[in-house]
Amino acid sequence: MQSSHLDANGNAVMVDVSGKHDTARVAVAEGRILLSPTAMQAVCAGSVAKGSVLGVARIAGIMAAKKTSELIPLCHPLPLTCCSVDFHLEEDAIRVLCTAKTENKTGVEMEALTGVSVALLTIYDMCKSMDKGMTMTEVRLLRKDGGKSGPWRRAENAVHA
Repeated sequence: MQSSHLDANGNAVMVDVSGKHDTARVAVAEGRILLSPTAMQAVCAGSVAKGSVLGVARIAGIMAAKKTSELIPLCHPLPLTCCSVDFHLEEDAIRVLCTAKTENKTGVEMEALTGVSVALLTIYDMCKSMDKGMTMTEVRLLRKDGGKSGPWRRAENAVHA
């Protein structure tokens, strides 16, 4: 079976989606960043020298999701109809969720994953003077809806190698 990203000669190509119909598509991705108690306290208190960590990370994640096709080779440029980045503060970590939506011929999984990844990197950048040992982890797709393959949900506690 030939991959949709390779032509008959094995060359990488952008998938032809011209025959597909536009459908509503949604993807939700998440990731976590583990921080030291000092860094976590500074983020929560809003006392990080570079400014509002979560505010800047939210904007960075949204901007990244909008530019995904410029970062990921062969990824289709998609007009996002909505993109949000949300944060859940945990005892020693920040969980980042990115939701991306479009009405198009192809899904927005890569946009949601890119939004999460850049939001995490932004948190790292803004807090690195306090904690160079932060760890970004568990970047993964949680769910997607729309398209020919239909809905997909990550199974609870799923572990993938």
